[in-house]
Amino acid sequence: MDTSVLLLVGIFAVLLLSNVPVAVSIALASFGTLLYLGDMPAETLISFRMASGVNSFALLAIPFFILAGNLMGRGGIARRLINFAASLVGALPGGLAYANVISCMFFGAISGSAVAAVSSIGGFMIPSMEEKGYDREYSVAITTTAATTGMMIPPSNIMIVYCLVSGGVSVGAMFLAGVLPGIICGLCLMITAGVIAKKRGYKGGEHSTLKQVLKAFKEAFMSLLLIVIVLGGILSGFFTATEAAAIAVVYAFFQAVIMYKEVKWSEVPSILRDSGLTTAVVMLLVGASMAMSWLMAYQEIPQNVSKALLGVSDNPLVLFLIINALLLMVGTFMDMTPAVLIFTPILLPVFIKISGTAELMGVPASTWVPIHFGMIMISNLCIGLCTPPVGTCLFVGCGVGKTSISKVTRPMIPFFIAMVISLLIITFLPVVSVWLPKIFGQFN
Repeated sequence: MDTSVLLLVGIFAVLLLSNVPVAVSIALASFGTLLYLGDMPAETLISFRMASGVNSFALLAIPFFILAGNLMGRGGIARRLINFAASLVGALPGGLAYANVISCMFFGAISGSAVAAVSSIGGFMIPSMEEKGYDREYSVAITTTAATTGMMIPPSNIMIVYCLVSGGVSVGAMFLAGVLPGIICGLCLMITAGVIAKKRGYKGGEHSTLKQVLKAFKEAFMSLLLIVIVLGGILSGFFTATEAAAIAVVYAFFQAVIMYKEVKWSEVPSILRDSGLTTAVVMLLVGASMAMSWLMAYQEIPQNVSKALLGVSDNPLVLFLIINALLLMVGTFMDMTPAVLIFTPILLPVFIKISGTAELMGVPASTWVPIHFGMIMISNLCIGLCTPPVGTCLFVGCGVGKTSISKVTRPMIPFFIAMVISLLIITFLPVVSVWLPKIFGQFN
């Protein structure tokens, strides 16, 4: 391996293990490698690549979706979604676990944040499940894993990041591609919860009347409508993803501050500040990662990785499993955004080569393969959100449930298996990701 490549990887690994922030580690590793190469001005090139990396219209959607998610997260949406989900499935054996999964799917999709789903839904559901006789660690495990489904169901910030770094994948197509994989993951978790509920004898609650279901739906309707507005507007061509994000902010503000008045005017400045800080972190990550991506391309790292993987086997199934194993490993020590920014330029060319050139549902491989790979990558990294040492959702879930990672690990295993099964379905059945974008004309 080239010395500069070893230097790039080595500096990044050392800084990361030293608890240096990921964005700073990426930037310093790139800067140090360019200094070693010595054939171009490192400070000028890094600055230029970082600035050009965030100079994208599509990225404007991210701060808007972050702000909309923060407004919705503090606006009582979790309680209304939980009530609606419980009215639908709460009477079934283990019904609160089903309601937990459905609530997390709804809330994660609306807020665009798995962490927000864990804290908001978990804050209500974990104590409620414990009161009904559910084991606390089991409740934390189902909440933590279910919250990640919101990263697959649109609108999702990580999908926008992937569309940018993958080289022009349609945001609308990517949003639609995540619907069925997110539902499949949720169903796998619900089936697992059902098996455990039957084994442990968890009972259901009282049956809801049609009137009670309709009342719960009416209360949750305005929150759920946000998904319809965003997706419907993008798919109809009425507005872009960035414009949809801005509309989501206006809608969330109206609902949280004016309509339900669950967010006070005095809280708005703090919400704006928190959203700005989160946006700054994301943009710094994007800029630094784009600089590193350029350097990796300059050093032909993607091509070398492709040759190495293709040298292991010529069987596409084996290579798909290797890529999944690699991404699962990456997800255990790296958060979603930097992982997508760093590993997409490396692994996407490999995936394109091993996927072949066959059409799928009349869609050329050059169009559907990047969409398919994006869903595989996001599904893998969602599992990483629940695994130590950098499992953000796991840490938040344990904090909300007032328990420890060591106690939650064993109850989490069946749900890990369920997520891996859904990952394999997504990997080996690409039609799951391609069908909806094709049906809604996103490939025309």
